[in-house]
Amino acid sequence: MQLDLSHKHALVCGASQGIGRATAMELAALGADVTVLARSHDALNALVQVLPRTHQTQTHRALVADMLDTDVLAERVDDLAGHHPVQILVGNSGGPPAGAVHSADPEAFEAAFRQHLIAAQVMQQALVPGMRAARYGRIVNIISTSVKEPIAGLGVSNTVRAAVASWAKTLAGELAADGITVNNVLPGYTRTARLEGLIKARSESGGKSREQVEAGMLAQVPAARFAEPEEVASVAAFLCTPAAGYVNGTSLAVDGGRTRSLS
Repeated sequence: MQLDLSHKHALVCGASQGIGRATAMELAALGADVTVLARSHDALNALVQVLPRTHQTQTHRALVADMLDTDVLAERVDDLAGHHPVQILVGNSGGPPAGAVHSADPEAFEAAFRQHLIAAQVMQQALVPGMRAARYGRIVNIISTSVKEPIAGLGVSNTVRAAVASWAKTLAGELAADGITVNNVLPGYTRTARLEGLIKARSESGGKSREQVEAGMLAQVPAARFAEPEEVASVAAFLCTPAAGYVNGTSLAVDGGRTRSLS
């Protein structure tokens, strides 16, 4: 199986923690040069120091940017690609705050749309020319199982994640002939700061203990446990490899069987 990513350059967003951090580690372990992107300069520099290095020429970098500031994001990603062409983009960003869709402020949708979809668009526009030149490109978006089954209490997130999934499916058809694939990974309940925040919000709004909220969540998961970030990252990393070259336009749930739908 062709899993070697030596001499490939990956840009991993939201890499300071959680699934983004774990994905950066997996890609580096497969031999890729990895640029990690997030808002925290200190966290990124600390991560660069511990990313695996499997060969002498492997180089890792940090890129500080805010996914909400898409003008600056576009400039910095374009500058990165100009000096170090990128073949792999892992799009990942923190989810919008929890809450019902009917009471959400319109501004919340605008911010989430910019942070997730507009950010993804400006990055692919900066990176796809280099992918085309290399005849190798992988775009993997870490989104949510809500694109298959909306999650109660995550109204803004459900809306925007679905938009990203549709964007990715459309892009996959447009770029496939250039050797570029576009896929989505849909994490289920995963032990991240996002899950901790969701448990806290449900506990406070429902008047239940943390243990009760967790038990209710786990009751929905046939695997009867939460995922570790590394388990989601492994799937994302596989989609970036040559072995996954004919996987395109998919939305792959990594959720322990929680999603009940077939498509």
